[in-house]
Amino acid sequence: MTNPDAIVITGIGAVTPIGQTAEGLWRGALSGKSAVRRVTRFDPSPFISHTAAEINDFDPTIYLDAKQIRRLDRYSQFAVACATQALEDANLDQGDVPSDRVGVCLGTALGGIGYAEEQHLNYIERGLKAVSPMLALTIFAGAGSCNIAIEFGFSGPASANGDSCASGPIALGNAFHYLRRGEADVMLAGAAEAPLQGLTYGAFALIRAMSQRNEDPETASRPFDKDRDGFVMAEGGAMLVLETRRHAEKRGARIYAELASCATTNDAHHMTAPRPDGSSAIRAMRQSIERAGLTPEEITAVSAHGSSTPLNDSTETHSIKAALGEDYAKTIPVFGTKGMHGHALGATGAFEAALCAMALHKGIIPGTANLFCPDPVCDLDYVTEGPRAFTPGPILSNSFGFGGINSCLVFKPA
Repeated sequence: MTNPDAIVITGIGAVTPIGQTAEGLWRGALSGKSAVRRVTRFDPSPFISHTAAEINDFDPTIYLDAKQIRRLDRYSQFAVACATQALEDANLDQGDVPSDRVGVCLGTALGGIGYAEEQHLNYIERGLKAVSPMLALTIFAGAGSCNIAIEFGFSGPASANGDSCASGPIALGNAFHYLRRGEADVMLAGAAEAPLQGLTYGAFALIRAMSQRNEDPETASRPFDKDRDGFVMAEGGAMLVLETRRHAEKRGARIYAELASCATTNDAHHMTAPRPDGSSAIRAMRQSIERAGLTPEEITAVSAHGSSTPLNDSTETHSIKAALGEDYAKTIPVFGTKGMHGHALGATGAFEAALCAMALHKGIIPGTANLFCPDPVCDLDYVTEGPRAFTPGPILSNSFGFGGINSCLVFKPA
């Protein structure tokens, strides 16, 4: 018997390096092709890393008029574009729900920092008069969620978080709780990121967090491979429409999947390295499974964080085995899609949430790109030969961020 109060996903919008719109993202994930190339947005030669997953075909004029394009930076443009797509995909018109019953939750690691860096160069070179008067209104994390609210007149709950690479799932979790508490009928939730500027990129290169496989960009991001050497920075966004099943069925909405639970913990250990024993990540996984009313043996697949960093991937493997039981964890598929779309920091977990929902809707899970020689330490059933059909069942999705932030979601079939 279905639960009418369950939180379901009825719309998806995406602007990503492997595809735009829900179907574009899905086709990109099924293709198995990497969008990573040498950086073109700026000269990366001063840095030890030269690769990124850029979006070079994004057209903001599809979603915004000329005045709005001048007012919104790339981060907020991504957010509004994804929200527009998600509402259209959900077949949800502005008049369908009272505006004060629709809210927005957005995640981002760095918000408008890329635009701030661009404007700082203007200031250094030409003085204050060369700086955009919109600068103060673009750099904070809440700019994205507020611009969505303004664009559509949504006056329900609105929030933004800056919880590093766990930002997207935490935004989805916040929206989940708003709906559960009855504070909204519909929530737009997801994340956006536009970090590809020289100094911002260079900051991550300085701490040697990114791949240095500059001679072969397309294989630079290789989750769980024994030769992985760091993540590959990306940009983009994804937004999901969430509502209760009761509300969705009343309006005859198509349902992709159910968002069954969320859980967040902190390693309290180190700003960049995961806790070696994975105990806090394990606890987040277990809590999300328990809150979904499931046992570990009912999880049928795992969407891994799989950042392609030496420490993360091995620690995540250990944590998955500990959370699900080592023997059982080795019998279910684990997939990580960052080898294709790179790591868009706070937005990536939203990419992956969208892919989980579509995987459940279509009965297919994506592959794990660039896994040429699996690390013996990473000894789970990583999907390596492209997409795989599966009988839809609960999917656990992991996101782990700098600062030791762990956020896990569980999705169920519609």
